[in-house]
Amino acid sequence: MSRGRRYPELSHPYRTEFQRDRDRVIHARAFRRLENKTQVFPSGLSDHFRNRLTHTIEVAQIARTVAAALGLDEDLTETLALVHDVGHPPFAHAGEEELRRQMQRFGETFEHNLHALRIVESFEARYARFPGLNLTFEVREGIVKHSRDLVPGESAELDGYLPELRPPLEAQIIDLADEVAYNTADLDDAYSAGMFSIDEIRTAVPAFSDLWEAIEMQYPGAEERVQFLETLRQVINLLVSGLLDGTAAAVSAAGVETVDDVRRYPDRLVRLTPVATATGRELKRFLHRKVYQSAALLDARNRSVRMIAELFQYYEAAPDRLPQPYRDQAHESTPHREICAYIAGMTDGYCSRVYADLIG
Repeated sequence: MSRGRRYPELSHPYRTEFQRDRDRVIHARAFRRLENKTQVFPSGLSDHFRNRLTHTIEVAQIARTVAAALGLDEDLTETLALVHDVGHPPFAHAGEEELRRQMQRFGETFEHNLHALRIVESFEARYARFPGLNLTFEVREGIVKHSRDLVPGESAELDGYLPELRPPLEAQIIDLADEVAYNTADLDDAYSAGMFSIDEIRTAVPAFSDLWEAIEMQYPGAEERVQFLETLRQVINLLVSGLLDGTAAAVSAAGVETVDDVRRYPDRLVRLTPVATATGRELKRFLHRKVYQSAALLDARNRSVRMIAELFQYYEAAPDRLPQPYRDQAHESTPHREICAYIAGMTDGYCSRVYADLIG
């Protein structure tokens, strides 16, 4: 059951409310733009690396699997997974960090979940009867609460999303499904890019090493690449199973039976088992050392940060340079907020083209 929409609508004859939300997200321009936003590896290196859209699809697949196994609402979970990254700016986390730095000069910040809420509430203009996508309360709440709990009074914009309560389990699943997806996908892409050897990952992640040994025994004649992919599948299974088992154990121990029980419980209940937690932590450390901090990615990150900073300052010097409707909104509200929103909505390619045209 949903708490409803901001603007009441008649129910659909054969789709649930959360199925309608899912379809509205998929048809949104912000969702389509994810295809041309970096996940980790910048465009141009390979046609096979993940982008923000393919990553989102992988998160949705994992999250829906977990929801089904736990008997939760699969449609709500899938919708939250599909919408969870629509607020990301170009150039992955480097772009978000730079927009945050620019906004801090004005005593404000940039947070991609809050930007995603603004996208679905107002920036997407597809309907005659209301602004935005008019998503259900549960989806809007999940957008801002899936990765962290809110603090009552932290923001007037967020006070309507029950900041004193936990989100439902469907929303809590998203953050860890996201983590499982990017840890394993980034390992896959980095191996394809030749950024580490099998011996290095086996030394850093004991669970990977144990699974590799089993795959070697089962498929001794397979080439290394195939053995790696077979092992990676088992790592994904270990982590997803750990998410299922850890959550089921936590729910049972907490004694919760209803959504209200989950909301009022003092802690989040979605979690990994200790073994899966340790494996995820070891994967993260390895990826930070061998991939995220590599010279190739750092060079690309520095270029993208410079582009965003210079574009922000270019528009800050003369807000009339902004395209419509950001130009009019800059006159009506605060220019730096509209500049931030405009840049945050760009794809990597569009940001690069605008930078080349305006700054060179």
